[in-house]
Amino acid sequence: MQGKKHLIPQLFYNTSLDKLLPEDNFYRMLNSELDLHFVYKATSKYYGSEGQQSIDPVVLFKILLVGYLNNIDSDRVLLH
Repeated sequence: MQGKKHLIPQLFYNTSLDKLLPEDNFYRMLNSELDLHFVYKATSKYYGSEGQQSIDPVVLFKILLVGYLNNIDSDRVLLH
């Protein structure tokens, strides 16, 4: 007889990204050593004071940094 697994989705999962990444992960070490708060001051003159909020410039910088370090030249691949 062929078995079939019945998936019962859970509403909440008891896990975190900190538990999934090893302590010697490159990006974990980079995040602890690299302070990117200067990006806010450096980019503040390019943002307006009205309208919808934009993406956090530090998040955008981190996305571009990951793309550079992993030689990813496609935005679509980078955000996937």
